[in-house]
Amino acid sequence: MSSHEQILISGDSEFYGSTESCDIVERESRSSQKDEARYILRSSIPLIVANFLQYFLSVISVFSAGKIGSKELAAASLGVCTFNITGLALYQGIATTLDSFCSQAFGSGRPQLVGLYFQRCSAMMISLTFPLGLFWWFSGSILHLFIEDDELVNMTQTYLRVTMFGAPGLVFFETGKRFLQAQNIFNASTMVMLVTAPLSFFLSWILVWNSTYGLGFAGAPLTVCIIYWLNAVLLLMYTILVDGKKCWNGLVLSQAFRSWYPMIKLGIPGVVMVEAEYLAFEILTIFAASFGTTQLAAQSIASNVGTMAFQLALAVAVAVTTRIGNLVGCNDIPCAKITIRISYLMSGIVAIFNFSTIYFGREFLGRIFSDSDEVIRASNRIMCFVAVNQLSDPLNVISAGVLRGQGRQNVGSILNLVSYYIIALPVGYVLGFKYNMELAGLWTGLVIGVFLLTISEVFCIATSDWYKILKDCHSRHTH
Repeated sequence: MSSHEQILISGDSEFYGSTESCDIVERESRSSQKDEARYILRSSIPLIVANFLQYFLSVISVFSAGKIGSKELAAASLGVCTFNITGLALYQGIATTLDSFCSQAFGSGRPQLVGLYFQRCSAMMISLTFPLGLFWWFSGSILHLFIEDDELVNMTQTYLRVTMFGAPGLVFFETGKRFLQAQNIFNASTMVMLVTAPLSFFLSWILVWNSTYGLGFAGAPLTVCIIYWLNAVLLLMYTILVDGKKCWNGLVLSQAFRSWYPMIKLGIPGVVMVEAEYLAFEILTIFAASFGTTQLAAQSIASNVGTMAFQLALAVAVAVTTRIGNLVGCNDIPCAKITIRISYLMSGIVAIFNFSTIYFGREFLGRIFSDSDEVIRASNRIMCFVAVNQLSDPLNVISAGVLRGQGRQNVGSILNLVSYYIIALPVGYVLGFKYNMELAGLWTGLVIGVFLLTISEVFCIATSDWYKILKDCHSRHTH
């Protein structure tokens, strides 16, 4: 190893700007495995609450529309699905750039860059919202290519048109979360969601069901739109009044709209990572529709249970991403390796908890979604596959978080594409349709794909070139 590599990895590098944030990270980084476990656990708990509350916002929207009628339920479900794939997944994928940029900048003692990266990423995503808005506004023309029911298409288009006006609020909430998380402030989004989640119930009652003020179906997306903006405004108020403004050096529009290329380099693979998983599950649902309504209902239950289980691992992954990013920025590779080991231990705990809950509670979980005995019998069988998938999926999710903290979204994107689209879906299709295993075959393919994805991610992390990671980190912050 060269002397330059030793300097980088030992942490004796020159820092630019304020060193306050680096001092904070350095004090925390001189830690034992017990300290790292405590840090990840302390950071994950508020994120678990926030993740569940944010997930239930879309559920509330579909639920409130479904109380009007079956057509409204179908339109809201299709609207949420379309918006998530064409909007939310894109935003979350691009926002993964901040998982790398902001956490590493904060760790390297350059807090002013955290605010600048927040501005640049927000500007990129707002710019993207304009063409997305055109798609949502005229979505009916595209939906007509796949759906023959004119009324359903028009209602779905209405849902997307109304939700579109909340998209900027969603952008600032997603980037704002990363801005604060990079500073190790994990409870801000939780505090916000604890306010807006109950409020969404009240707004649904007023705007959807109320006989005096209710708007009917249009009230469901309007509620989502209002909540998106409230989330952003309350997060801003938290930053100003409580904590997080130390990394804000004021709005600089001339800097916000330049030097996007380094972010785009991480943003594109970040989008691929997120979209690959989103679309894989949607394709699974489309395949399941070929096996009849009972199997489709069972797939819907399995998908919802899997999504809820995913929130636990995601919370740990976010905490690990931030920690790894801070430590990479601070050049503390020994501590980063400790963090990875502890995160893998926690993934095992999450895996055992999720498996046990889903496998032994599958009857109870199924009856939350359906009263049909036929559907419950079908879902009980598929839930076994969901439970088995949880033995590897938490490690997959947390490993993806490590890769984001390292700034290696490109690796994650390639592994996701191969695992889902070359292994999971083709194998599932063959087993489901050619070997008549139906939904069980589809899930067998998914379980195999996720397992191989997990093994591949762990291998890539175990063989990490830390010198290159540090070098890329330091060159990244010179733009």
